[in-house]
Amino acid sequence: MSDELRRFKAEIFQALAHPTRIAVVEALRNGELSAGQLIEQLGLEQANASQHFTVLRSKSVVVSRKKGNQVFYSLRDPVLIEVLDILKRYFYAHLSQTMSMMKEIRMEKAVSKK
Repeated sequence: MSDELRRFKAEIFQALAHPTRIAVVEALRNGELSAGQLIEQLGLEQANASQHFTVLRSKSVVVSRKKGNQVFYSLRDPVLIEVLDILKRYFYAHLSQTMSMMKEIRMEKAVSKK
């Protein structure tokens, strides 16, 4: 794998390195939304949202278009949703393993108390 490709991947992960930015990307799963809709839907402060939109735009995660006085955002490439879905499956697999280990530990403690 080339260093250029690794840098590209790192930049995408940097852009997604904040829960709010991931929430924005997930909100755009079904298509374009205005900045106002995103702010309302996610319960964001306008100034804070603008900073996150700027990061996502600068890393080419989202694209924007202006219509009148509104700015609309959409995903540059919806395949990013697949990446987030894979990360969700990874999370649940890890959580499941952790839960299994905790159950095993509890059972061992119960047996040792007898």
